[in-house]
Amino acid sequence: MEQLQLKNSTVGDIVANDFRTSSVFKKAGIDFCCGGKQLFSDACTEKSIDPDQLENEILKITEEPVNEFMNFKNWDPVFLSEYIVNTHHKFVLKNLPELVFYTQKIASVHGDHHPDLVEVASLFEKINAELLQHLKNEEEVLFPAIKEVINKNSATAKKTIVSEITRMADEHEFAGGAMDEINRITKGYKVPADGCNTYRVAFKLLQQFEDDLHTHVHLENNILYPKALELT
Repeated sequence: MEQLQLKNSTVGDIVANDFRTSSVFKKAGIDFCCGGKQLFSDACTEKSIDPDQLENEILKITEEPVNEFMNFKNWDPVFLSEYIVNTHHKFVLKNLPELVFYTQKIASVHGDHHPDLVEVASLFEKINAELLQHLKNEEEVLFPAIKEVINKNSATAKKTIVSEITRMADEHEFAGGAMDEINRITKGYKVPADGCNTYRVAFKLLQQFEDDLHTHVHLENNILYPKALELT
């Protein structure tokens, strides 16, 4: 990527072109999934980061040979949707019940001394309800519609794609914003001195869940959804 192209690109497009750059944005605290539509230059300004320094870090990564298997932007939308189901949906469905249990457990045990945990448990319960329905709608409505447009050029399926993506993008905003709030409340998942092993496990799982959600939402918001909308 040339300098002018990079600074005038959105964060989401940069990561879509080379997913390895996500590590740079994550380290800098820049949202590349729900905030992917933000220009690189604006994101740097918002975080008071030197854009030239961040650009150099990105260019170092992009100079290395690309593993074509991880070049998600070149994937067929049906294959990408199946990858998302088999990788990220499975991860979410496995971890949601565990995290509901752990966040409620530490809130009940430590909530008197750490009332923030009650808010964390409440927020995650909302994330749980939202994502369970969200994943179901993707697997039963949106993803089959993408396949139907590709195979049959169905006009009805095209309308489904547009309506579903409009709603699902808002659902991503909610889930991503709720996890950002949990991150803020827990000060980056910092376990206090009186935190027990369950406390540590809960925060570790929350951090892993947030990391996966960032990748999950990025693949949909910045790659799959635009590809699907192009079909309409």
